[in-house]
Amino acid sequence: MKTILVTGANGQLGQCFHKQSKKYPNFKFLFCTSKELDITSRADLQQFFGEHQIDFCINTAAYTNVEQAENEKDKAFLVNSEAARNLAEICKEYKAVLFHFSTDYVFNGQSKEPYKETDEVDPINVYGASKLKGEKAIHSLMDNYFILRTSWLYSEFGHNFFRTILRKAEDKAELNITTSQIGTPTNANDLAEFVFKIINSGSQAFGLYHFSNEGEATWYDFAEEILKYSGKMDQVQLNKTGFFKTLAVRPEYSVLSKEMVIQQFGPVKHWKTSLHELIDTID
Repeated sequence: MKTILVTGANGQLGQCFHKQSKKYPNFKFLFCTSKELDITSRADLQQFFGEHQIDFCINTAAYTNVEQAENEKDKAFLVNSEAARNLAEICKEYKAVLFHFSTDYVFNGQSKEPYKETDEVDPINVYGASKLKGEKAIHSLMDNYFILRTSWLYSEFGHNFFRTILRKAEDKAELNITTSQIGTPTNANDLAEFVFKIINSGSQAFGLYHFSNEGEATWYDFAEEILKYSGKMDQVQLNKTGFFKTLAVRPEYSVLSKEMVIQQFGPVKHWKTSLHELIDTID
């Protein structure tokens, strides 16, 4: 029986992996929080991998607060870059396949068409720069990896835009949502399912891929669809705003091309379809 380690198990993506893992009784799973396994510590990783036979390591641990990263640069780079390097080194040593997640924020947002894996990277905030450095570390150290760039993750777990909008609706709040960024909302459950699909298939098509749901939207479009489909549109005052002040600069356009993923692994759900399915399951 193959063993799959999931780091960062109490985060949004980690919880989605835990949920989806129940469909795969043919694997042994080890879910570790940052307190149980500190991936920034080479010694902790060495001890853990020495005690367990790890076949696949799914690294969902990350520093994801885009705003805070501007003031905590060292911490962001420690978790998103140095820890990624640690994992790459240890996975190579113990012959484990590494799954690592990156972001649409490695791009500057000046494109007018979906970004491909081969397009030039140019992060415009600390978070994007830290994730890009992590990508490069993995690529330079090992071959048996899947780096998956994704975008605008949401789910029923953790802190995310989807849950915030639903909470604001319960509070009957006024919402001013920006139309100045275009990207793709991605159901984190779909990302977890995609990774398990790769593992279950035995694929060795290693490398860098873009995975998000299909289609594109502004944050306003996303909020509107959440409220409409959940039947809460009349509970809030939803306003468009062309400007929303943030500490971190964000790419205006960061839609990812799924061409490579679709060719290699098959179709991807549209973001509205996946959003509706999630709302149906939690209603």
